[in-house]
Amino acid sequence: LGMILAFLAKKEMRILMVGLDAAGKTTILYKLKLGEIVTIFPTIAFNVGTVEYKNISFAMWDVGGQDKIRPLWRHYFQNTQGLIFLVDSNDREREELMRMLAEDELRDAALLVFANKQDLPNAMNAAEITDKNWYIQATCATSGDGLYEGLDWLSNQLRNQK
Repeated sequence: LGMILAFLAKKEMRILMVGLDAAGKTTILYKLKLGEIVTIFPTIAFNVGTVEYKNISFAMWDVGGQDKIRPLWRHYFQNTQGLIFLVDSNDREREELMRMLAEDELRDAALLVFANKQDLPNAMNAAEITDKNWYIQATCATSGDGLYEGLDWLSNQLRNQK
């Protein structure tokens, strides 16, 4: 009975969602939380929302991506179980992801990369963006395409950690 109750108990996962400015982090947070698109302004600090999915409560921290805010990202690393790094697939110039992968505090965090803005004609596919435990999911924040497939991967990572 104890194993059944443990299986049925809701799990919690602290997720840090980062990426460069205008990649779509806040749009994804509200699409997952509310199921709709809301008017978004650049995130100055952070947004937090809880997303319930498949018996897991994801506490999602969406941290602003402007260049002056990026040095503050490290203050959110502690106790992060999953990292969603959002890549604007239409932006071929910026490479902040590689810098984050070198951070010691994130060594054990599962990494999900959302290759967002797949609806744009110049978007790189997941293979173009790629010894870390990570997964790249092509997404479109405005339609929701790919978002839950990404959460499925994170859910499986959480199950495998326990």
